[in-house]
Amino acid sequence: MFERRVLLADPDVEFRKKLKDLLQQQGYLVVAETEDGRSTQQAAFQNQPDLIIMEGDLPGSKGLEVARTIEEHHLAPVVLVTSHSHRELIEEAKFSAVLGYLTKPIDEANLIPTLEMALATFKRLVRMEQENRKLKKMLEEKKLVDHAKRLLIEKKGLSEQAAYRHLQKLSMDYSSSLAKVAQRIITSLARDH
Repeated sequence: MFERRVLLADPDVEFRKKLKDLLQQQGYLVVAETEDGRSTQQAAFQNQPDLIIMEGDLPGSKGLEVARTIEEHHLAPVVLVTSHSHRELIEEAKFSAVLGYLTKPIDEANLIPTLEMALATFKRLVRMEQENRKLKKMLEEKKLVDHAKRLLIEKKGLSEQAAYRHLQKLSMDYSSSLAKVAQRIITSLARDH
């Protein structure tokens, strides 16, 4: 069994009941049901679902603003459900957090593959974003080290290699990262200016 935690957001109670039954048969756990934009946002934050299946035209929200808020906070992938193939909504969905699209009535054969693809894509996107943040941090740290080396070369007359060795030694002596040592050097040598 999957035991994926799902939030169902649709104003149609009967549709939610049928979809919930389908999901439960497939091992999904429906943790919350909502019928408007505001309660969907609240339920998403409170329940931290793995997946959100949401009606494209939720009452109390304009377009896909709920999906965008959910994306902004990296809460869960959103699979959009509509009564018909809604061209404008599909276009808008391309530029939001929507990672899947289903039309009513739900085709059981497409339901689980659509949900599982949305989950896999979301995980991949989150992983890529984490890697991106890590790379940005590494780049910022490298810039600090390079700046400190330049200052040591200019102000202390060290060679590039000697400047780097000096930073490494300070890093080991103070059990501090190269970036923190570089920041201290920059601050110290900038004051001497």
